[in-house]
Amino acid sequence: MSASGSREQAARNRQQKLEAVQASQRQRRRLVVAGGAVAGVAVLIAIVIGVGLATGGTHRKQAAAPPSGAATAALAQLAGMPAATLVAIGVGDVENPVVLADQPALTEAGKPLAVYIGAEYCPFCAAQRWPVVQALSRFGTWSNLAATTSAADDSFPNTPTFSFHGATYTSDYLAFQGVETETNKRGAKGYQPLDAVTDAQAKLLETYNAPPYVPKESAGTIPFLDFGNRFAVSGSSFSPQLLQGKTMQQITAALADPKSPIARGIGGASNMLTAAICEMTNGKPVNVCDAADISAIRGHLRDK
Repeated sequence: MSASGSREQAARNRQQKLEAVQASQRQRRRLVVAGGAVAGVAVLIAIVIGVGLATGGTHRKQAAAPPSGAATAALAQLAGMPAATLVAIGVGDVENPVVLADQPALTEAGKPLAVYIGAEYCPFCAAQRWPVVQALSRFGTWSNLAATTSAADDSFPNTPTFSFHGATYTSDYLAFQGVETETNKRGAKGYQPLDAVTDAQAKLLETYNAPPYVPKESAGTIPFLDFGNRFAVSGSSFSPQLLQGKTMQQITAALADPKSPIARGIGGASNMLTAAICEMTNGKPVNVCDAADISAIRGHLRDK
């Protein structure tokens, strides 16, 4: 077999492993606070590196879907969610992010950097993008977010969500990198490749998406979030089941009731992520980070 043929076969094998990992993911991920040396490289890390880097570090690039009316309306609803509603939700029913103590700062162009790595087919990624979009909306501006769904043939099929592929984020306080490694459509070799993972991003996966920072059974799961090497989240903060059978409009309508499971999932995760971002930005902007509810969550995170 030629060298190129061997690489293609290796990529196919890694994709099959990825699908097996996603099929067995738990609906909820309990994250732990831990320290010490990182042991091992998770399955997904090898898959992402293999698919994203073994072919010269690039994927076949597909044009980003144009922003839809649904995406624009949902973004407006998320960004405009009343502060009183978010205060009433608090942290909802979500888990804490992992504290990454004494790690080198992760920055881009002098700003603290947040990194998201996921895939469009992944229902857990679909769920997690909602609070990520909302939390980051408090610190900056999104452009070209498109509406999409998770894969129709995966668990929690057709979960409505946004895509970070082709989107840009502008902020005076932090930088953001959003990577969608595959689409939600299958091709001859599995889900079609989309965004490449850089060497630096692959290193974050290898280091912080493995024991002791996450439990062994959760190592390598997506989505993965790194907030400036201060905090990390592996997996979704709430179950995609909450969003099943809903449209984007129905999801944003549910956010008005702080007692609804959807609001407690999305809003609670957003508040937790907002507090983590405030720790990254050293409490800026003040109007976000000094709000009573966010200050309380920040104090809780610092105590971990």
